[in-house]
Amino acid sequence: MNVYLDSSVILRLVFGEQNSLAGWKKFSKRIGSVIVEVECLRTLDRARIRYHLSGDEIVGLRADLFQLLETMEIVDLSRSILDRASETLPVVIGTLDAIHLATALEWKLDESKNIIMGTHDKSLAEASKACGIKVIGT
Repeated sequence: MNVYLDSSVILRLVFGEQNSLAGWKKFSKRIGSVIVEVECLRTLDRARIRYHLSGDEIVGLRADLFQLLETMEIVDLSRSILDRASETLPVVIGTLDAIHLATALEWKLDESKNIIMGTHDKSLAEASKACGIKVIGT
């Protein structure tokens, strides 16, 4: 089975937080948008400042992030993904979540394969379900 991972899942894994998505490695293909790297790096930078992380701590977290990203198929933004993210959705979600959802839907269409949304974000989970995508992680 194929799983789309948003930044909330990736960050919980990188930070080693409780309630991280269990079993995500069992999926045959892990997909994410190119925006996950930016979102995750910005979050690590905020955490460095907010929680006074040491240089060694931030280097370790960044290394863990890049290692995890290497196990994923990263989908570049395209005009069709941005157009889909701009469409009216059945649930109100923010811009980045709309891009995540549009990327998952576009991948599903392009590959003609099913996909599961892996997210800890309730709004993205609701929107995904409303668009016919099974959700894990919330």
